[in-house]
Amino acid sequence: MDSLMISLFGLLADQAMPLNQSLATVAYIIAAVLFIFSLAGLAHQTTAKRGNLLGIGGMILAIAATVLGGMTGGLNAMAVAMLPAALIGAVMASRVAMTGMPELVALLHSFVGLAAVLVGISSYIEPGVAIPPSEQLVHDIEIFVGVFIGALTFTGSVFAFLKLRGTLSGKPLILPARHLLNFVLLLLCIVLGVWFAKAEMNSGMAPLLIMTAIASFIGIHIVVAIGGADMPVVVSMLNSYSGWAAAAAGFMLKNHALIITGALVGSSGAILSYIMCEAMNRSFLSVITGGFGGGTAGSGPAVEIEGTVKEFSVADTVDLLNESQSIVIVPGYGMAVAQAQHSLAKVVKLLTGRNKEVRFAIHPVAGRLPGHMNVLLAEANVPYDIVLEMDEINEDMSGTDAILVIGANDIVNPAALEDPNSPIAGMPVIEVWTAKTCVVMKRGMATGYAGVDNPLFYKDNAYMLFGDAKTNIDAISRALQAGEER
Repeated sequence: MDSLMISLFGLLADQAMPLNQSLATVAYIIAAVLFIFSLAGLAHQTTAKRGNLLGIGGMILAIAATVLGGMTGGLNAMAVAMLPAALIGAVMASRVAMTGMPELVALLHSFVGLAAVLVGISSYIEPGVAIPPSEQLVHDIEIFVGVFIGALTFTGSVFAFLKLRGTLSGKPLILPARHLLNFVLLLLCIVLGVWFAKAEMNSGMAPLLIMTAIASFIGIHIVVAIGGADMPVVVSMLNSYSGWAAAAAGFMLKNHALIITGALVGSSGAILSYIMCEAMNRSFLSVITGGFGGGTAGSGPAVEIEGTVKEFSVADTVDLLNESQSIVIVPGYGMAVAQAQHSLAKVVKLLTGRNKEVRFAIHPVAGRLPGHMNVLLAEANVPYDIVLEMDEINEDMSGTDAILVIGANDIVNPAALEDPNSPIAGMPVIEVWTAKTCVVMKRGMATGYAGVDNPLFYKDNAYMLFGDAKTNIDAISRALQAGEER
């Protein structure tokens, strides 16, 4: 939602005039405070709903201040544009499933980038604010940088959307000398920037448009070179890019509220991306340069998988849960697809009612969006205190009686630690294979989003429970409940 609202705000601000500026400034300050409290609220599950409402309130106030406090005309035309857009956004948000939320977020990021490009080009053709001659060079630099970030964000987000949707393969597309190519293109953009800054009047449109095309290609190239297992970090980084694009638009338009909003989104997205990279033992710089995912693995052949796959039935799983005292559940994207979180919450309630220790282990990139699993479990009213991050619970795995892996694959793949030639080598994973018994719920033996085979399925203490996750969990719930009634 923040991406779509920033896009709308940026386009509205482009039409703003200095009328009632004092009142609008006060409203912008209040909106900025609401945004800060919103981010503080979003930092924890228990206050996330309040944080969301504060953010919505702040953005509504900022838009109202821009339209009512700054515009001197064109209100009817603006209403005709805004009302259908608001209706479309509401329908999209209400219809999207949680499994489709990552791709929707990526698509909304693209709107912010496109808005920054349009605002930059229109501001160059006809500045919406008075620019003193002494500040013209600074304004031109603001336009050039804003359009560059916006174009990169737009195409990168569109291709991230296509990868998350499954239209494009999750495997990284590695071009020869890709880092050198990006570096040369960046240098070319700098040369174009010098040409643009020295151009007289509107004669700089040619370098501006050429740079826009190059930046658009860079955005595509960076995203397609990233493996599917790392897409949650990419979505987070694109969120940061969209914030900086909005901030750049704010500088172009001399709009303080847009600068603050963009800076908050940009910095928070960058911090989140850095935290996720640290948790995955990856380089933050590699996210920015498109070397993330597949670039850290060895070049030799993967280790050959040995062992046999052993199947479990629902009855076997129920017996295991009855005999176990400590239980850890590792959810993944498959749980989201099956919409099994509510059924799983019932199973957890039945097990904890028998004084069993039940906890959840959440990997930083579980699902396809940062915090994806946390949101699903919160939606099912799973207690927050039993939902732990990977680093908090990984060392307890060896002392756990039973582990249920539900629809997860890459985040529990021992090849990340045991095979230096694996595409996900070096990525920290939840070490479920060290427990006494591990049951993996999957529809079949297909690889995960990263396209990597999983040796976990062949471990001596691992068993496969095939089928739809929700159907199996419902059957487990009925069996546990029947056992209580006897």
